Amino acid sequence: MTEATTEARASRRRPWLLALVAAAVVVLLVFAGRQLAGVIPALAERIAGLGVWGPVVFVCLYAAATVAFAPGSILTLIAGAIFGIARGTVIVFVGATTGAALAFLVARYLARSAIENKVADYPRFAAIDRAIGEQGRKIVFLLRLSPVFPFNLLNYALGLTRVRFVDYLIASLGMIPGTLLYVYYGQVIGDVAALASGVEVARDAGYYAVLGVGLAATIVVTTLVTRIARRALREITGD
Repeated sequence: MTEATTEARASRRRPWLLALVAAAVVVLLVFAGRQLAGVIPALAERIAGLGVWGPVVFVCLYAAATVAFAPGSILTLIAGAIFGIARGTVIVFVGATTGAALAFLVARYLARSAIENKVADYPRFAAIDRAIGEQGRKIVFLLRLSPVFPFNLLNYALGLTRVRFVDYLIASLGMIPGTLLYVYYGQVIGDVAALASGVEVARDAGYYAVLGVGLAATIVVTTLVTRIARRALREITGD
C-alpha cells in the first residue's frame, strides 16, 4: 500500500473521527453540567449581583490566576456558563491577555533567572527562540494557536525571547479560537447545570440544536487550525 493511499484513507476517516469526538465531548459536558448543578447557578447569581463590576472583577481574577500559574481552562468554562458565548469570549480574552502581558513583563524585568531555569526543561524552546529572532510576531501567533508549551509557562518563557512587547500583544489574537471553544463548553455546562438545578430556562429545542451544531463546528475548525499551526511551527523551527 502506497503512502498516498494511506493518507487518502486517513482523510476519509477524519470527518467521522471528528464527529465522534464532538459527540463524546457533548456527553462529557452534559455530565459535567449535572455535577455542577448547584454551583454554577449560585456563582452566576453572585456575579450578576456585582452589576457592571462583575465582568471587571472576573477579568482581574483571570489575570491574577494567569500570573500565578493557575489553570485558566476552569475559569474559561465558568465564563462561558455565566456570561454566555459572546461576552464570555471577550471577557476571557481580555483577562488572559492582561495576565499574559503581566507575566511577560515579570519574566523580562523581574524574575529572569528563575524563569530560565524552568524553561531549561523544554529543549524545543531553543529552536523557538531562534525563530522568534527572525519572525517574532508570526511565531508567537502560531504558538498561541497551537502552543507547544503550557499557556502559563509560555507567557513567562516568551519574556526571555527577543520578541517585542507590542508584537507579543498583537499575537495574543491567536488565543481566540481556543478561548471560543472553551467558552462554548462552558455555555453548554451552564445550561445543563441550570436545568439540573431546577432553574427555568426559556429556551426551546431549536436553541439547543443550534448550540450543538455550533459546538461541533467550533471543535472541527479549532482542530484544523491547531494542526495547521503545528505544521507551520515545525517547518519554521525545524522541530
